[in-house]
Formats: sequence, structure tokens, C-alpha cells
Amino acid sequence: MEFEEKTLEKNYLYKGKIINVRKDNALLPNGNTAIREVVEHLGGSCILCIVDGKVLLVKQFRYPYAEEIWEIPAGKLNQGETPEQTAIRELEEECGLKAESVTKLFDVYPTTAYSNEIIRIYRAENVKKTNQHLDDDEFLRAQWFDLQTVKKMIESGEIKDGKTLIALLSVL
Repeated sequence: MEFEEKTLEKNYLYKGKIINVRKDNALLPNGNTAIREVVEHLGGSCILCIVDGKVLLVKQFRYPYAEEIWEIPAGKLNQGETPEQTAIRELEEECGLKAESVTKLFDVYPTTAYSNEIIRIYRAENVKKTNQHLDDDEFLRAQWFDLQTVKKMIESGEIKDGKTLIALLSVL
């Protein structure tokens, strides 16, 4: 690799439930060293669900932004779980729908400057109704929107979430 930086030392500042934070020493291609701050994250999956021309979105409060955000169903990977399993699980937990299968659309690197998080975007296939079962600390509302309304929500800035925008713009 032409611009590869080599890790000389990893220094963990914080180890948490969702993220770890490091302050590394790195060797640059020109021989100099630099500090690199890294947020480690197991990654997550999200799932675009379109049935009869309607898109399923969930609205939930996102603490870092202090606002309610429209998103496609999503969640972090659990240990030992594949990204595909995560997408299927999240659709059922958040919306009470089970995808018999999924098609992978994209891998997204949301914050390349400081995090190793990868979000995998899937599309739900052959959806069946089951039961919603939210986590104890999860509060959201699932709602169906026609594609024209979704397009207007994007244009007006009502939909701001990056993974959601990527998934939706791939079908609009």
C-alpha cells in the first residue's frame, strides 16, 4: 500500500459496552510518527424493507444529536453473529417483521477518519409479520411511507441518517 501507516503502539483509553477508544502511535510513510485516535466498534447492519412500493422507517431519539431521527431498522452486531443475522434480527425486533432472506447492498464506512465501524446495508426479501420485541432501553415507532413521500423527506432534510440515505437513494 502506497500510504500505509503502521501501528507502533496501541493505548486503550476506554473500553466500553459499545465502543473502545484508543490513542495510538503510528509510523507514517515518510518515517515520521503521529498520534491516531481510534474508536473501535464491532459494526452494525441495517435493512431496507420495501413492500408494495412502501418503505419501512423507524423514528427514534438519538441521544448524541438530542433529536428524533428517521432511519431504516438497524443495530450493532452481537458477538458471534453474522451481519446478515443482525439485519434480520433487527427488522424483527424493531418492526415485528421477519425477512426469509436478505440481499446485501453495500458496506459503508461512516467515519473513516477515526473509527473502524462498518455498517452493512441489506434489503429484506419475502417479509412475513411476526411480533415486535424491543430491547428494554429502546423506544421507537415504525411507519410505512410511499417512495414519493420518502423522496420529499430526503429533499427537505427530514431524513438525515447516512446509512438510511445511502439505502434509500439506491432505490429512488
